[in-house]
Amino acid sequence: MDLLEKRLPIDRNREGLTGWSYGGFMTMFGVTQTTRFKAAVAGAGISDWKSYYGENSIDQWMVPFFGKTVYDDADIYAKSSAIEYIKKVKTPTLVVVGDRDGECPAPQSFEFWHALRAEGVKTQLVIYPNEGHAFHDPAHRRDVLERALDWFETEMPAK
Repeated sequence: MDLLEKRLPIDRNREGLTGWSYGGFMTMFGVTQTTRFKAAVAGAGISDWKSYYGENSIDQWMVPFFGKTVYDDADIYAKSSAIEYIKKVKTPTLVVVGDRDGECPAPQSFEFWHALRAEGVKTQLVIYPNEGHAFHDPAHRRDVLERALDWFETEMPAK
């Protein structure tokens, strides 16, 4: 972002963050590490790698990625978990997920949303029925995009 701001006319009051899947995780984690972003939309993200270890349907990559199982070294997983840093979040965050997501299960999004609410951070959670990791219902795909645009426009309106 710093490089882009040097090269392009970017309004620092309208910088937002969004992502889906790993990008959803990065959005959740990102808002715990900086207050730079004025709004965020986290789609199908992971908020707690420790609980995710036992919740997902694609865990074969986790040991090669983290180096150990969560049972052997939970601290490795905790260091990368947004939920561990939730008290630092100030960024208004919209959280969206499908109720049948096996890759980034809905409880991950629910936990993040719940923690944001508990900390007094503006947030909204939308769980889409009968949707997995990739949404198939065109109405749901459209709704996610419209909600994201509305969220960004509300939280960082054009001048």
